[in-house]
Amino acid sequence: HVQLVESGGGSVQEGGSLRLSCAAVGPTPNCMGWFRQVPGREREGVAVILFNDQNTYYADSVKGRFTISQDNSEKTVYLQINSLKPEDTAMYYCAAENGISWPILSRASYHYWGQGTQVTVS
Repeated sequence: HVQLVESGGGSVQEGGSLRLSCAAVGPTPNCMGWFRQVPGREREGVAVILFNDQNTYYADSVKGRFTISQDNSEKTVYLQINSLKPEDTAMYYCAAENGISWPILSRASYHYWGQGTQVTVS
């Protein structure tokens, strides 16, 4: 059973940057990523990384601004968010999975979730 501990959210001005962190406690997952959700809307995948080959996947809306990376030794993934826009305001959730399921950015492909960290851009 994987537990996920997130940190790094906050309030920033438009154009600013944030780095979110997510540490996996327990077995090492094969796949970790970040999703975000605003009230009344579906949770959407924004970035995923595969631990075995370090392949990364991004939602079109964040390509070029978001970067996901991992630290294998700490079983931690990071999401660097640059050029923040008001529409990036959301609760950001870390997700993990033991296997690799497709679609890779689908909420349904993940069993393990963090508690969420709020990002607010004004």
